[in-house]
Amino acid sequence: MELSGKVAIVTGAGGGGSGRAIARRLARDGALVVLSDIEERGGRETLRVIEAERGRAAFFPADVGIETEVRALISFADVTYGGVDIMVNNAGPYWPELLDQWFETVQANLLGTMYGTLHAIKPMRRRGGGAIVNIGSTSALGHGRKHSNSPAYDVAKAAVIRLTTTLGWLREREGIRVNCLVPDWVATREVQSYVDALTPQQRKEGNVPDVLLTTDQIADAVVQLATDESLAGRVMVWWCGQPRRLIPVGDPGYAALE
Repeated sequence: MELSGKVAIVTGAGGGGSGRAIARRLARDGALVVLSDIEERGGRETLRVIEAERGRAAFFPADVGIETEVRALISFADVTYGGVDIMVNNAGPYWPELLDQWFETVQANLLGTMYGTLHAIKPMRRRGGGAIVNIGSTSALGHGRKHSNSPAYDVAKAAVIRLTTTLGWLREREGIRVNCLVPDWVATREVQSYVDALTPQQRKEGNVPDVLLTTDQIADAVVQLATDESLAGRVMVWWCGQPRRLIPVGDPGYAALE
């Protein structure tokens, strides 16, 4: 898929993290970008940055955990630019160790991704196909390994990964490819500040990698998943310090049974 002239939606694009980097990259490559965020000030700053770089974009505020707002977002893209070709379900809050926010976490990370996927299908169908990119997390991988401090976040991201692999058939039936990027630690402002404040011993105990992935690297991977016509229902895992790689088709999800 060539990005020039394509209409792309990026959720969670209002902060200084991966969403903004993804939106900027898509706009630089010629896409018409509809960026969204629950926080309007950040979203409008992303819009300003893209326009300063001579890209074409529009902003629509939305809480991805609310289905009516996701439907309105997709309708806005359809009306503003005449359709939807790419949907990047990037939005997803992380609240560590807050048991009373389990449901809000799942609502935004899992149901938000489901809403974005479901409601993007109709306008993509009218365009003859499209690409959906979901975002997982390596904290959701493995069984019994050290996970994040948010069980709800990891559960939601694990479900996003499985959602992706169960939708591979959409390519044959609808011409819509659904793929998922599963990154390790990403050097957003918040994460980098947290890592910088750790002692060497704390980094070791927390399995914090020496070098984090950059938001521009995340944007590169998202573009690959959105444009590579050979990929559908695939999961791309990117551990820090390693190349990004795809989980093999038919992988059982465990190394062995005992």
